[in-house]
Amino acid sequence: MTDNYDIIIIGTGAGGGTLAYALRNAGAKILLIERGDYLPQESENWQPAAVFKHKRYKTQETWENTDGSTYRPGVHYYVGGNTKVFGAAFPRLRKEDFAALEHEGGTAPAWPVDYETFAPYYDQAEKIYRVHGNHTDDPSEPAHAAPYPFPPIADEPYISDLRQRLSKQGLHPFYLPIGIDLREGGKCIRCKTCDGFPCKILAKSDADTCCVRPALESPDVSIMTNAFARRLLTDGAGKQIVGLEIEKDGEIIQLKAGTYVVSCGAVNSAALLLRSGNGSDVPIANSSGQAARNYMAHNNSAMMAIDPIRKNDVVFQKTLSVNDFYLKGPDWPFPLGNLQLIGKLQAGMLTAARPFVPNSILQAMANRSVDWWVMSEDLPEMENRVTLSSNGRIQVHRKFNNMASHYRLIKVAKEMMKAAGYPIVFVETMGIETNSHQCGTLRFGNDPKTSVLDQHCRSHDIENLYVVDASFFPSSTAVNPALTIAAQALRVADHLQKN
Repeated sequence: MTDNYDIIIIGTGAGGGTLAYALRNAGAKILLIERGDYLPQESENWQPAAVFKHKRYKTQETWENTDGSTYRPGVHYYVGGNTKVFGAAFPRLRKEDFAALEHEGGTAPAWPVDYETFAPYYDQAEKIYRVHGNHTDDPSEPAHAAPYPFPPIADEPYISDLRQRLSKQGLHPFYLPIGIDLREGGKCIRCKTCDGFPCKILAKSDADTCCVRPALESPDVSIMTNAFARRLLTDGAGKQIVGLEIEKDGEIIQLKAGTYVVSCGAVNSAALLLRSGNGSDVPIANSSGQAARNYMAHNNSAMMAIDPIRKNDVVFQKTLSVNDFYLKGPDWPFPLGNLQLIGKLQAGMLTAARPFVPNSILQAMANRSVDWWVMSEDLPEMENRVTLSSNGRIQVHRKFNNMASHYRLIKVAKEMMKAAGYPIVFVETMGIETNSHQCGTLRFGNDPKTSVLDQHCRSHDIENLYVVDASFFPSSTAVNPALTIAAQALRVADHLQKN
């Protein structure tokens, strides 16, 4: 492989993978760097115990909490990044998310661009990721220029009945936008191992399947796997990146390009800039003082609502969502967040969290439950940040905020399900290790004094450095970030080709 490229993209998830796809025919020589390998297609992909109890695909590395304790983060180092195991939900941000939004816990800052700027790129991203949905059911859904590329994924009878029960309460349950290959002749078999599992038959719309593999069909795009990006090398003035130092097969190698794109995920992108600077708290590209700060990851809870009489025979459960409380809760003037069904819980998935409960009891609960993800906005704070310990271990400092609204959303969700005929409701609130929606550490903005990146994700300080992953988010909003990351990657691709 040559050691001189036009563009080096570090990371192959929703940001880096989509960017490579968008630039595959641009005439630029592109190298993708991935610290992991291709996730194997094997029987364990669909085994709940292997995936959840034994954490077969989760990284073995540990990160440090604010108190010095360690944990295994919810990150997966494979081609396609965390999209290999995500739930394939592709909602757009609400129009209101792009403006400053007042919450009980503080203010979510405005983005430097509006919804109308993102809208055409959302259209493109939905086509690339084969999104199924219906944009007319949710009153909070922003305007679309055209319908979703594919019709919504139909409810199974049990969920169709739930949809009617919720509608009778005056709510507006809508079809959750999902990216799977359910086209005519597509690969998807509507199994129960989609959300949280790798797809053994490559029917999930992850960045590997939809973007990286098609991009590699171009003679201008290549990939280097099992290659860890150690640090970016700057010139003496700190205004240009002059090389990338990687570790592969025990060797330290330097690679060169005209443009460098960091797409490692919000924590690892911040960590790379820290390793490239002067130690544990001095990253490069930090004249604003904002780099590696403002870490966000949503306030999340899982909810099991149980009807002890009826069995839930659903296979593909994740078709329904509720946004009636997104911008304002009942008897609450502030936004609460999003409710969406998750993949059907199984006993093997619950065992990891409840190891001392007999499997028969867990399975009986799962057989009669309908399962939700309860998600509220996490607000940016300077001291919620990423640092490195003296031995180079990643440290994530997070003080949870805006929790009054999250607890209010849990309360509303419980009442909603009890009114729908589910008298037993269990809720588990997630901790710092649940970071699948991590964002915000390298925020974008128009003012170099208050942001790390410009509105096209180029560093204000280093003209040939871009960051294209959820690091650029100024606020976390309260919906899944994948589509917005992909849309911004397409927007950055347009910018790079024009400039």
